[in-house]
Amino acid sequence: MSSSVERKPLTSEEISAIVDGFDSIDWVQVKLIANLPPGKRIIPMLQATEMVRAGLRAAFTKKFPELSRSEINMKILEYMTDMDKRYGYI
Repeated sequence: MSSSVERKPLTSEEISAIVDGFDSIDWVQVKLIANLPPGKRIIPMLQATEMVRAGLRAAFTKKFPELSRSEINMKILEYMTDMDKRYGYI
């Protein structure tokens, strides 16, 4: 079921109008994390990363049903490494 609706990219001004008024910082989360002991501050980041990996695993499994779990995991690693390179992290 593909639709033939054409979508035009949003301009910077349109994006700004949509997000105008959003607070880009979740102050509740910042306070909660600040109150955690240093060793536990990393846990929310690890949980978020695992949630991203699970989403990628589901998407890649659907897109590449013939691949084994190990091969899917390699695709995830490749995707995340390319993303790091693209955004200058490595």
